Amino acid sequence: MTDRRSGAARTAAGTFNLPVDDRTRTEQGNGMTDRLDTVFAALADPTRRRILTMLLEDDMAVTDVAEPFEMSLAAISKHLVVLTDAGLVSREKRGRVTWCKLEPDAMREASVWMQAFGMFEALDLDAFERFLEGELRAE
Repeated sequence: MTDRRSGAARTAAGTFNLPVDDRTRTEQGNGMTDRLDTVFAALADPTRRRILTMLLEDDMAVTDVAEPFEMSLAAISKHLVVLTDAGLVSREKRGRVTWCKLEPDAMREASVWMQAFGMFEALDLDAFERFLEGELRAE
C-alpha cells in the first residue's frame, strides 16, 4: 500500500505520531518549550493535579499523599516521579520518611506563557465566519 499524501502531509503526520518529547526536540529544540511540555504533561493527569492540591496545604509524607487514592503506593510514587521531574514537587528524606513539598515557582513559566493569551480579546467566531464567507464570495 503506497502513501498518496504529499510530502508535507506525510511529514506532518509523522510529526504528530511522535511522542511529545521527540516532536518538541525536532521542531522546537527550545529549552523553554521542553520545560513547558514537561509541566503541562504532568498537569494533564487528574491524579497529579489532586496531589498538587493536597500539597498546597502543607508538606506531606509519601504515605499520606497515597492515603486518599485507591491505588498502590508504587503507582503514587510513579506520579510523584513525574511531578518531581517537572519540578512541581521536591522530595526530601527525613529519617525513614520521604516528604513531598510543592514547588510553586515551577508553574511560573507556564503561568506566564498562558497569560500571554489573555491579551487577546475573545474571538467572535460567527462574525469571523461571516467575514470569510464574504471574502470567498468576492473572489
